Amino acid sequence: MSELQRRLVHASGGLVPLGYLAGLVPWAAVAGLFVVSAVVATVLETLRLGVGLDWAIYDRLTREYEQDNPAGYALYTYSMSAVALVFAPPVAASGMLMLAVGDPISGLLGSADVGEIKGVTTLVAMFGVCLALAVGTFVAEGFDPSTTVVAAGLAGAAGATVADGVKPVVAGYVVDDNLSIPPVACGAMWVVLWLLR
Repeated sequence: MSELQRRLVHASGGLVPLGYLAGLVPWAAVAGLFVVSAVVATVLETLRLGVGLDWAIYDRLTREYEQDNPAGYALYTYSMSAVALVFAPPVAASGMLMLAVGDPISGLLGSADVGEIKGVTTLVAMFGVCLALAVGTFVAEGFDPSTTVVAAGLAGAAGATVADGVKPVVAGYVVDDNLSIPPVACGAMWVVLWLLR
């Protein structure tokens, strides 16, 4: 049950960029909400790791390798905040949805131990979902589904899939995909859009 709870909490973050795409909230509110969330997460993680705050919810929503490292929910808010502040809304919203929607779907289809690569079927599914999310986001933002949009979507989906596919360990720290998916995907899309425009 805890795995399903984690996935549902993960996916709930997608409601924020979807609210923007539906015209319900301005982009400044999206960015502001994630920045405030990142500040709150920093305080909670400081209390958890530094003071020893041990709420029961941490047992259900954190993984074993997160017990002595920043938890995935904090990394999630950091990466969402970063892309919201750095990239234009169509690019940032695409990357956000790749993390909020693509990653939980990928996780339900298959997982891999730290340092290992996910299975091919899982990676193909992640790529397909992320490509659809990117192209759909650009179209919702008023872009024609042109070669440029598809190329940007392909680049973003590839970046998100690579970031999702393996959790490398650097200096004893697990590079969680909650931290890596949005910036890698958005960076790849930005490069393609810059090159093709």
